Amino acid sequence: MPAYEMDGTVKLINETQTFNSGFTKREFVITTDDDRYPQSIKFECVKDRIAQLDGIAPGQRVKVSFDIRGNEYNDKFFVNLTAWKVETSAPASAPPISEEPPFEEDFPGEIVEEDSPF
Repeated sequence: MPAYEMDGTVKLINETQTFNSGFTKREFVITTDDDRYPQSIKFECVKDRIAQLDGIAPGQRVKVSFDIRGNEYNDKFFVNLTAWKVETSAPASAPPISEEPPFEEDFPGEIVEEDSPF
């Protein structure tokens, strides 16, 4: 089965769920920004993959590697996007850095010599 990747911004991370069978999972949602209409996509990490979400917070950019899993239960069909790798990435765009020197008003109380030739 092929693996898939998706980039986006973390919208929310739910608490870990533990079921009677001992199975654990943690769901999280990212918002894509590569579309005309951004999408909120829910993923899940299961078992030992849950720890990947530690230290990740809403607002962070991530790249999610995942598999598509489908199952049937009581004549209903379900699809899960199961993340097996979650990596943080740099922000989409950093604010521009100003090349202009600061104004004197930015440094109150600093003495500026008016007789300087420079």
